[in-house]
Amino acid sequence: MQKRSLWRTAWIAAGFAGMLLIASCQTGKKGAFTVTGTFENADKLAAVEGPISKVFLLRISFANQPPVLLDSARIPIGNGKFTLSAKSATQQGIYEVVFGSNLVDVPLVNDVPEVTLHVDLGKKDDYYDVKGSEASTQLRNLISGFGKKNFEAERRAIMADSLRRISAPDSALQAATTMGDLAIQDLNTYLRQFINSSPNPTVAAVALTLGSHSFQKGDFEAALNQLLKKYPGNKVIRDLKQGYDQAAAQLAQQQSQVTDWVGKQAPDFSLPDVNGHAISLASYRGKYVLVDFWASWCGPCRAENPNVVKVHNEFKNKKNFAILGVSLDKDRGEWQKAVQDDGLDWKQISDLKFWNSKAVSTFQFEGIPYNLLIDPQGKVIASALRGPELENKLKEVLN
Repeated sequence: MQKRSLWRTAWIAAGFAGMLLIASCQTGKKGAFTVTGTFENADKLAAVEGPISKVFLLRISFANQPPVLLDSARIPIGNGKFTLSAKSATQQGIYEVVFGSNLVDVPLVNDVPEVTLHVDLGKKDDYYDVKGSEASTQLRNLISGFGKKNFEAERRAIMADSLRRISAPDSALQAATTMGDLAIQDLNTYLRQFINSSPNPTVAAVALTLGSHSFQKGDFEAALNQLLKKYPGNKVIRDLKQGYDQAAAQLAQQQSQVTDWVGKQAPDFSLPDVNGHAISLASYRGKYVLVDFWASWCGPCRAENPNVVKVHNEFKNKKNFAILGVSLDKDRGEWQKAVQDDGLDWKQISDLKFWNSKAVSTFQFEGIPYNLLIDPQGKVIASALRGPELENKLKEVLN
């Protein structure tokens, strides 16, 4: 049985919360916010995951802070009741009821002093109901709708990836890519509507957080600033802004430590391809070339590869555009397998020297995935482009 954690998976993917593990929590005080709950079928979950003896109440932060453990209660096997209390003070926020060792979690909003909760631990979907809290019900509906639309977007992406791996016709690939784009647009439209229409600022903030992995950077920042302007006194939104600004500052600091190539002439270098033939960057002079630094062992690189494949399929018929993949692999077999598995149908080069690669010493970058977009005259015009930013920049220079 899989852990019921769509809410938490999306939250962590957005990058605004720490690890929600009981062992890492701080201890808070009991008080005014009370959750009265009933549950059933704990024995079914325990049969798969092991004994479930306790239920916990956590307060969740939007400001890159660990969750705070507020209360806990012992629960019997099978069916039963529990009561959890927390000091909510005057600030509205996000709380979470967690069964066992993070096996099942239920997000709540303390818009009222008391909430009634029923959880069916034997169900995988739609496993809880909330009464007494309009905001918590809205949050439940948001997460349910997000889950369905996000599932469809991921399903379309997997379908397109499968077609690439079997070298399907371009027409089929283009159709699958278009359907994937439409699924993401549908997901983003759903989240934007929720952000704009929700009467509760805390729920609107959660909707925006869920959109952080699919919104373009500018759209996310505009929506965040709009919420901050609309609800200047809301602590959740202020914390969300603080967390985002901290993450942006950290990213800027990391990027500042890398040589800024934009506006400079790219140095020439050459490395062998999979057949041992030397390929030089200078051989691409006269074209826009995306130099893509990656490796088979790099998880974020493999996650970004579908985006690179997408722009390759979109622009590969442009005579003045090419992609050059530069791998930091050290095992030839793993490198070639990743190229095939990920459908990287463009020239690939590597000296198989890991971080001692000539590519690293030449371009002085400290992390991958990393890329440089070079114009036909050999000047770097952009760097570190990912996701929609990569596609938009290529549309700007190629169309």
